[in-house]
Amino acid sequence: MLTDMFDSGMDLLGWFLLVLKAFALIDAAFRPDTAFRNAGKINKLFWLVVLGIGVAWDAFVPGGWLSFVGIAGLIAAIIYVVDVRPAVRDIGRGRGRSGPYGSW
Repeated sequence: MLTDMFDSGMDLLGWFLLVLKAFALIDAAFRPDTAFRNAGKINKLFWLVVLGIGVAWDAFVPGGWLSFVGIAGLIAAIIYVVDVRPAVRDIGRGRGRSGPYGSW
């Protein structure tokens, strides 16, 4: 019974990590390429490839999130969500070239 709960917890964690990676991939896909350059981040194609590999690996390799590729994809997704996404989102909204009360 305890192993069943452990297996269920690991399955749930695997699904959560897949959703996190998929969220990062979808978000990166909808951001304009110029926002990545203007924010001084690595280009959009790099993030789409790395996050896409992470999502595909988790989706098609059983227990893939525990492997080296799965963990590398997780690290990439965390970096994207915590660092790249806020910078790209702010540039996309025009906050990069605006004053405190709107654009100049």
